Amino acid sequence: MKKLLKSLKTNNNPTYLVWLLLLFLLFGTTAIGASADQPAAEMEYPAAMVEAIVQGADMATVAQAVEAVGGTVTHDLKIINAVGARLTQDQLMVLEQSSQVVGIYEDRAVRAAGQPQPDTFYPTLVGATDLHEEDIFGEGIGVAVIDTGVGVSSALDKDADNRYREVIRYDATTDAFDMSLNDENGHGSHVSGIILSSNKTKRPYKFNGIAPSAQLVAVKALGSDGSGSYLDVIRGIDWVVANKDAYNIRVLNLSFSAPAQSHYWEDPVNQAVMRAWQEGITVVAAAGNGGPDPMSIGVPGNVPYVITVGAMTDNYTPEDGSDDLLASFSAAGPTVEAFVKPEVVAPGGHMLAFMPFDSQIVREHEEYYVGGELFTMSGTSQSTAVTSGIAALMLQADPSLTPDDVKCRLMASARPAVDEEGELAYSVFQQGAGRVDAYDAVYSTSTGCANQGLDVGKDLSDQEHYSGLARQDEKGDFYLMNPSDEGKMLEGDGFIWSGGFIWSGGFIWSGGFIWSGGFIWSGGFIWSGGFIWSGSYDWADDVAWKTASISSNQWVPQE
Repeated sequence: MKKLLKSLKTNNNPTYLVWLLLLFLLFGTTAIGASADQPAAEMEYPAAMVEAIVQGADMATVAQAVEAVGGTVTHDLKIINAVGARLTQDQLMVLEQSSQVVGIYEDRAVRAAGQPQPDTFYPTLVGATDLHEEDIFGEGIGVAVIDTGVGVSSALDKDADNRYREVIRYDATTDAFDMSLNDENGHGSHVSGIILSSNKTKRPYKFNGIAPSAQLVAVKALGSDGSGSYLDVIRGIDWVVANKDAYNIRVLNLSFSAPAQSHYWEDPVNQAVMRAWQEGITVVAAAGNGGPDPMSIGVPGNVPYVITVGAMTDNYTPEDGSDDLLASFSAAGPTVEAFVKPEVVAPGGHMLAFMPFDSQIVREHEEYYVGGELFTMSGTSQSTAVTSGIAALMLQADPSLTPDDVKCRLMASARPAVDEEGELAYSVFQQGAGRVDAYDAVYSTSTGCANQGLDVGKDLSDQEHYSGLARQDEKGDFYLMNPSDEGKMLEGDGFIWSGGFIWSGGFIWSGGFIWSGGFIWSGGFIWSGGFIWSGSYDWADDVAWKTASISSNQWVPQE
């Protein structure tokens, strides 16, 4: 007892006074805390327990000494001829006199040498942190990421409860499981980290990823330079569909884009994406970084069924939502077939996430590497990852949701940017239904509000193809027509834009690079003014939709 108390006092341990108080309670003559109607002699106090390291000549001997006094051995510490022990105060005093014991030491707390992980802010910005506090972490939901592969990181190899989780790695370029355990480019790791990093900040439930307990299925289809072919991407999607039940793949993240070269239903990658949607996989695709011009949505974001995601930014003030902005690089709709895209926007500016220190992107852009294998990057790839993580949270909370349900609830719960007068700050062709809100999406009860009138089976079988509600007026501005005037079939409808979108030159699908336009880095993409992402906009009102027409000067980013 003397050794233990001396250790506590010498090290200025704040528990020293607590121990003195316990000793007073145990050996004092007056019982403190007895109720007025109960004699002190009848009060029972739980024995105070001590966690200690007990050292002797060898581990076996000291373990016997602990057990002989009635203590519990908790750890075998053979390397220092000791055991961890849980003891009462009485047991500790008896053990102190044992000739088999050469030392008893306080079990002290240790802390990692590094600083706590910096806050990435975007889980809080979209409401995912509130779901984490309710133990909704995406557990059991497989998220497939078709990208450049994924590196090794404890943030990906362990879940929110610090349990090991195996990262499934498939290489579509070789049609084999990926045994390299690396990501030469770094983009796939960054996207995966946003979705499900389990790194914590110093605050409880402050995780750096959106769905920190989801299952990662990394499908490598893009190379070290971030490019890939239609052949490898399609093979990757094919593998995901074939293995969806084995790994419970419910979400497919596609953070890449290529220029549209045909109608959506004629594109081979889009056909594979539509098949995945038909098989019950929620597909989340990047709008692309070719904005801000209209009709800049790429493949596969131009597929009408999927959830296409644009990017907004917190303008470097994550605690102040009043100056949040649409990122000017974010591609905008409508699509050639007149569909509103993107469906939603999500954080995509200066996103901090995992990236291997030796990856190509880090080597080429060291100024955005913050250490600890964390890298800052911007783009609709990152906003897509945020949305995929939210989809995983939704599916954990309600596994019965279909892809159409997930899309419906994401859109119904989104918060559009509005100005001081309550009017839309950005067109629906720029922001879709608005910024995603994870908490409201999980608890939404909306149904039947997505992909109405569309039939993916008929689309894939070439029975029907569809068009949306976007139109262009005589001034060249886009607007949404009244839904009652909708025509299902595109052919013969007579609204294809004059002079636009002539696909010539015979596109070679197998050689078509997925990556176009390069990466977008932090800074230089801010629109003038800030807007509140409101949760109260009346999207059901036809007038509200019609006020979303775009004037030509809105497409010019402000310097």
